Amino acid sequence: MLVYLIRRCLQSVVVLLVMSLIVFVGVYAVGNPIDILISPQADQAEREQAIHALGLDQPMWMQYFVFLRDALHGDLGHSFVHSTSALRLIFERMPATLELATVAMLFAIILGIPLGLWAGLKPESASGRTIMAGSILGFSLPTFWVGLMLIMVFSVMLGWLPSNGRGETVSLFGIPVSFLTLDGWRHLVLPATNLALFNLALMIRLTRAGTREALLQDYVKFARAKGLSNVRVIGVHVLRNILIPIVTVIGLQFGALIAFAIVTESVFAWPGMGKLLVDSINFLDRPVIVAYLLVIVTLFIVINLIVDLLYSALDPRVRLGESRS
Repeated sequence: MLVYLIRRCLQSVVVLLVMSLIVFVGVYAVGNPIDILISPQADQAEREQAIHALGLDQPMWMQYFVFLRDALHGDLGHSFVHSTSALRLIFERMPATLELATVAMLFAIILGIPLGLWAGLKPESASGRTIMAGSILGFSLPTFWVGLMLIMVFSVMLGWLPSNGRGETVSLFGIPVSFLTLDGWRHLVLPATNLALFNLALMIRLTRAGTREALLQDYVKFARAKGLSNVRVIGVHVLRNILIPIVTVIGLQFGALIAFAIVTESVFAWPGMGKLLVDSINFLDRPVIVAYLLVIVTLFIVINLIVDLLYSALDPRVRLGESRS
């Protein structure tokens, strides 16, 4: 296990280094932020002063090595627009994104696994067919369109829920959260539902397929032959085995929710990292863009490591760190 963790850490360092180079070069080639940050009425001397202050007068390779040097000390640069640490801006917005992604994933898990299990156990029933038809809609409908429809129905027409913002927040261990207040939940329901729709459909179809496959296995038939109750057969022998691929997908999709919540955060004006990224792209705020992408890559690495450890715990046949693996 220790050897495995060391190897994964070394691999993570290489991945971060390669991603930092790709992202830095890509952002560098997008355009000149001076054209956006400086007033068109500024003279040449003011432009040159701003370029020098932002370090943009140096060649790209020099800017990259300065970035690496500062990154080794925990500094991913300062925002051109906000004149503060890029990491600080991201960490200020991260709780909102993590809260939204966590609630959306919980919605998908709590609803998707039972519905998929039912559709797998009753594949020919009307309810089972309805569940699978609904999952197809979850895959097909665009996220931004669903968000607009949710706003139109529940905010504009019915007036039940607010259409934007995060609502009232309270401090939990020094971190502002909205799920502990009623107003926060009212603001959270619509964007979380919108973000959860695709993953809900994915959980349904994955659970349904796993259930259908597990019911044909010999260990399930043997459990039924022993006279075990249907609840015990499904809960212990079926559900436990189909959880292995589901946990893997949950881990990967949770990272995707964090990374790609941009559309939902933009539609519902949710003050998370995705909205910060969109604003930074509009102003070509390079340090914030690079820092955001590196933070997302780091989150993916950590989530994948946790998934691998959970996979080993769920399936004793998996042994992490074996030389033959």
